[in-house]
Amino acid sequence: MTALPLDSICQQIIEAPAEAILVSDPAGSITFWNAGAERIFGFTPEEALGQSLDLIIPQPMQKRHWDGYHRVMAGAASRYAAGDLLRVPALRKDGQRISCQFSIVPLHDTDGQLAGMAAVLRDVTADWEREQALRARVRELEKDLETPTKN
Repeated sequence: MTALPLDSICQQIIEAPAEAILVSDPAGSITFWNAGAERIFGFTPEEALGQSLDLIIPQPMQKRHWDGYHRVMAGAASRYAAGDLLRVPALRKDGQRISCQFSIVPLHDTDGQLAGMAAVLRDVTADWEREQALRARVRELEKDLETPTKN
């Protein structure tokens, strides 16, 4: 078996439809949108490229997102750049809210300046819904334990 060249490996990983991979510039405009992003969010690359990340960020979350985004683009460290995962609500093209888990990778130019941000996202809506159902069931059981029984 012949070893694959690194550029071929990278290209195949980036284009794989399992996870959404997107890149944004310092202003927060989308500059890369892979097949996984199209599958998860429903927007084609033609619809997403050049658009603000607000395309997939629910309105109530936008201020918080942009505060953090601009802070990181100004040079502050992000706790999510070290492999930590964040779970946030996101929007699909059809308006459906989903739960996404993601990590980010700050992208630097050849001079070492922060040139943008890459994000790798996964739709974890089904996991979130199961977790919410389990939490509700635990609350019910705890309530039952607190209620005195009649003899």
